Amino acid sequence: MSITLTDARIVTPQGVHGGWLTIEDGRITHIGQGAAPGPGHGLGGRYVVPGFVDIHSHGGAGGSFPTGDPEQASRIAALHGLHGTTTLMASLVTATLDDLARTTSALADLCEEGLLTGIHFEGPYISRARCGAHNPALLREPSAQELTGLLKAGRGHVKMLTIAAELPGALDTIREAVANNVIAALGHSDATYEQTIAGIEAGGSVATHLYNAMPPLHHRDPGPIAALLKDERVTVELINDGVHAHPAMVRLAYDVAGPGRTALITDAMAAAGAGDGVYGLGTMKVNVTDGVARLAEGGTIAGSTLTMDVAFRRAVREVGLSLSEAAEIASLTPARVLGLADRLGSVAVGKQADLVVLTDELEVAGVMRQGAWITEPR
Repeated sequence: MSITLTDARIVTPQGVHGGWLTIEDGRITHIGQGAAPGPGHGLGGRYVVPGFVDIHSHGGAGGSFPTGDPEQASRIAALHGLHGTTTLMASLVTATLDDLARTTSALADLCEEGLLTGIHFEGPYISRARCGAHNPALLREPSAQELTGLLKAGRGHVKMLTIAAELPGALDTIREAVANNVIAALGHSDATYEQTIAGIEAGGSVATHLYNAMPPLHHRDPGPIAALLKDERVTVELINDGVHAHPAMVRLAYDVAGPGRTALITDAMAAAGAGDGVYGLGTMKVNVTDGVARLAEGGTIAGSTLTMDVAFRRAVREVGLSLSEAAEIASLTPARVLGLADRLGSVAVGKQADLVVLTDELEVAGVMRQGAWITEPR
């Protein structure tokens, strides 16, 4: 199968240029400037950006990954696919070990089918003081031995673990995760600056939704935010929905960490694409009003209703990034976190044809995954 997309504004890490690209057998084989050498699918001057890579999502379309239900997971992936996410990791929340193992095994099947790219454990090894929308009754002290058992349920598809570095046993558990090719993400943490540095030294390489569920910056007590931002080994996640972080703080993180260490995420829960109402997130009840998700008891923010196209658009309009910069933090950097940047994350010859077609208003007009249209631009 071969297709040439013509009359496009192609967004690459080097900039934006008018031209065309050819896709054969699911991969980009040629990119050219100006008029295409032959007929093709004309895009009418619309933008082409790489498919978005979301490494932190709990649900959407009324479904939730923590249920482990394959039908819900398929619905979630379909919803986010329509919004440009072509690579999606399923994030779980704190639960009993038995429930985590059951859910992980079910989602591992979907990873093997290619629907999902991996599984993320957000909990149970997180701080009670910073647990956010997680059930505090189910939190546990980190255990390398327990983690090993959970990883077996995932059959190699568990890709990330969020952990609070200050907890007893955390550093050994981080080392165990890294030894098993699992990304150790530091977050939902009440750690000091020094404890966070120790977590990084043990192998922590991602900051779970920077700013959220951790102590704020303070000039005499810098805490985890300063440690995570300044360390070249750490990629920082950001929920760019205007609720979790002000655009100025998103810009500050970007300016400090740079595009190579900044990754947009959705942290989406079931209400993404489904509207206001009452939803579940693990064992917790969540009310969604005006698109903002909060726990029914206490009002803590409980994930988001964000999709990656909105996060991308806000990065350009509200944060002030260029299209190339926004594409890097929505696609290439998260692909790099997953070790997939050689295959996807940018519009380049030899890479997987995961593409999003955007209008002048940066609205999604078409989405392609592995050379096949999810939704075809007209």
